Amino acid sequence: MQSKKASGGKPAQRVIKKYPNRRLYDTDTSSYITLAEVKHLVMDNEHFVVRDAKSNEDLTRSILLQIILEEEAGGAPLFSEAALANLIRIYGHSAQAFMGTYLEKNVQAFTEIQAKLAEQSKTITPEMWSQFMSVQNPLMQGMMGNYVEQSKKMFESMQEQMQKQTEQMLGAFGISPPKR
Repeated sequence: MQSKKASGGKPAQRVIKKYPNRRLYDTDTSSYITLAEVKHLVMDNEHFVVRDAKSNEDLTRSILLQIILEEEAGGAPLFSEAALANLIRIYGHSAQAFMGTYLEKNVQAFTEIQAKLAEQSKTITPEMWSQFMSVQNPLMQGMMGNYVEQSKKMFESMQEQMQKQTEQMLGAFGISPPKR
């Protein structure tokens, strides 16, 4: 499933049309595809957009959410019930916009760490891999500890920014913020 190139040598954004019968049509390959094949596009870092065939509405987010739903229902869920409930509680809360950015940056950082580990593991011999696995637990704990600490600092920074913005906004209306 290779993407066609645009006139500048840059990959063109792949367009997938969703028809009322719920079928997905890949305009690059001129064929119908399944949700599993859309998942493969994601895994292959293909840039695509899913559009409603009639209205041309962008349905990409809903298709990605559908893939996540199928993955979650598939037996090895990523999110616990408590995590899902906490995510739901964030919707409509004043921190919703900040939390989206926070989660996005954290998932990106985790993905980058995972990619670096995968790249480094290509040069490891079976003997080296065996040694690595024997010390992996403390190493992974240390790496995840650093990641969590970095994540905590990012969240605290976002909280401080939000507090400063709130104080500035209240000050603009002549309202003194409550004392801490």
